[in-house]
Amino acid sequence: MTEQSQKTRIVEIEPITRVEGHGKVTIHLDSNDQVSEARLHIVEFRGFERFIQGRLLWEVPVIVQRLCGICPVSHHLAAAKAMDIIMGVDQLTPTAEKMRRLMHYGQIMQSNVLHFFHLSSPDLLFGFGADARKRNIFSVIKAFPELARQGVLMRKFGQEVIRYTAGKKIHGTGAIPGGINKNLSIEERDILLKDIDQMTKWAHGAVEIARNYTQAHQDDVEGFANFRSNHLSLVREDGAMDLYHGHLRATDANGQIIFDQVDTQQFNQHIMEEVRSWSYMKFPFIKQRGALDGWYRVGPLSRLNNVAFIDTPLANDELTEFRAFNRGHPNHMTLAYHWARMIEVLHCVEKIHELLEDPDLQGHELRLQGERREEGIGVIEAPRGSLFHHYRVNENDQVTYCNLIVSTTHNNTGMNRAITQVAQKFLSGRKKITDGLLNHVEVAVRAYDPCLSCATHALGQMPLQIELYNADGGLLDKASQHLHGQASTPTDV
Repeated sequence: MTEQSQKTRIVEIEPITRVEGHGKVTIHLDSNDQVSEARLHIVEFRGFERFIQGRLLWEVPVIVQRLCGICPVSHHLAAAKAMDIIMGVDQLTPTAEKMRRLMHYGQIMQSNVLHFFHLSSPDLLFGFGADARKRNIFSVIKAFPELARQGVLMRKFGQEVIRYTAGKKIHGTGAIPGGINKNLSIEERDILLKDIDQMTKWAHGAVEIARNYTQAHQDDVEGFANFRSNHLSLVREDGAMDLYHGHLRATDANGQIIFDQVDTQQFNQHIMEEVRSWSYMKFPFIKQRGALDGWYRVGPLSRLNNVAFIDTPLANDELTEFRAFNRGHPNHMTLAYHWARMIEVLHCVEKIHELLEDPDLQGHELRLQGERREEGIGVIEAPRGSLFHHYRVNENDQVTYCNLIVSTTHNNTGMNRAITQVAQKFLSGRKKITDGLLNHVEVAVRAYDPCLSCATHALGQMPLQIELYNADGGLLDKASQHLHGQASTPTDV
């Protein structure tokens, strides 16, 4: 071996900031030092589907939310919806469904606010190439104190909605098979109503921030990880956005419908998962399109592409402007996820206000039970996209089968495409990873708001490493991100 091949330049910046999960990116160069491919590897084993087996169906909605501390409500409700089916309950009581919806809107609001204000705003406010020590929430607080305050208080409001509907802010117990275990008291309702007008104003302002950024940086947004794809989401029977319940709709890159109004209990007749050797996260695709052409994206961007309208006036007005930005065509721009995410926050605030005025929330008919079934599927639109929970239960109420397809898994191919485009644009012809490139790759992944621990069920520290390989498979450079966002000194190994 030559002296050059024995030495590899390594930069360590561990772990990645502002995403939740554990993974690694490898970037591969061809013989001309052009990027041929980039891969997002999920390197922790996923075993949750196995250790849930044998547990009682009553325990499942509470246990599965331990997957995540950021979006536990989504798992709680998806599992509860699956267990509703198993309990023979196809339609909840009005009080139960509206309480669950209120819980869900609070969850999407707080999670999307957390992502936008705490995780993504440093990139948008200071620039992708800003000093690593500046790209964090503490710099946002210092430079934009009122904006940071709004983000904190908006998330707090969403968490309070969860607390009053689920019993506590994290890992609540409000949803049970067949219904709920509490209603909303008048006192709790009035506490939430007290702040709802302020939340509406701030949510509208957050949409304006995301919209203005996208419009002001149109060339950059259109040139950053912008690629055509299929899109999947739930929609209501009339085509309206419905984040809690509905039927599946898939559209192609031109906005044409692939399938529509598919009963969620038959999702596996239309969706398959592919396994690849270099990741513990699977790659779903639409059966009729095949693995090569059937991959799709989910989440706020896909939902806004798929729905006919939004049934709350302020959010629907923003949807109109969102669609005008791309001249009425489907929007495939990765960075447009941020704008779409804030429109959903505004929609959730409007729905929360609407529900708080509904006397059904004080009802006392909380739970139903029907003819027992052995299998149930629960699908919900989680903050990051469509979430599937599929269970089979035996005569002793024990889970015998569990399969979870989480939002981040649906977006797996999309994230890989995004980092490949970014690497091709910013790294081709180079043999070293700079801090600016590192953050551009992170920005591409971060736009999807990935929850890698949900997708892989990892434990412990959550670093993302980036590795650069030449055409012969030799490691040229390696980088990761320190918790405080500061690069370490490069070393020879």
